[in-house]
Amino acid sequence: MGSGDATRPVRAVVFDYGGVLTTSSRAALHAWMDQEGIRPETFSAAIKEWLSRTAPPGTPIHRLETGELSAEEFNRTLAQRLRTLDGGPVAPDGLLQRMFARMVSEPAMLDLVRALRAGGVRTALLSNSWGNDYPWDLLDGLFDVAVISADVRLRKPDPRIYRLVLDRLDLPAAEAVLVDDGAPNVEAAERLGMRAVLHTGAAETRARLAQLVPGAVPQGKES
Repeated sequence: MGSGDATRPVRAVVFDYGGVLTTSSRAALHAWMDQEGIRPETFSAAIKEWLSRTAPPGTPIHRLETGELSAEEFNRTLAQRLRTLDGGPVAPDGLLQRMFARMVSEPAMLDLVRALRAGGVRTALLSNSWGNDYPWDLLDGLFDVAVISADVRLRKPDPRIYRLVLDRLDLPAAEAVLVDDGAPNVEAAERLGMRAVLHTGAAETRARLAQLVPGAVPQGKES
């Protein structure tokens, strides 16, 4: 999946964090619900109401991502929506940390970032933060630019956050590629003239970037 001006060289690749540079966030959430015995439909209902394409502006997730709602406040708000299989409440303390405890860095994707940089391509991080503690010790030196939603009070797919990362890279949209696992985020990037890759796995993303950035990504290598 991609668009933009294919005649322009790709000078930068912009990466999402959770679910792209990490293992699957969806798998982590399912494991969390299984461990704590949470009724999946109570979580799904909150996510649909707060994060779907039709969600109104200013939902708790939107405000968490833009830093208007603290992680502790979000934990309490979400916990009120959840129920366990036996109908009991869910503890709010540390809820976000528990939700993503099994989401860890994906070595194959970090190697892909390193390969791009070694091939002369600039790299950026563009992440909607859910109160994340980013592993900056691991990410240090991998990105020319890092834009975190809560720091800049903007969130994907707001076009302003894409323009911000492009401004910081000092590049036009046509010379940048976004890699993201969220279809609305990919579509928003394409509307601005960026090329985009909808991430479904390390091998697929590596193969697509090898096409978009010839010579910068060794093909047939996942780690």
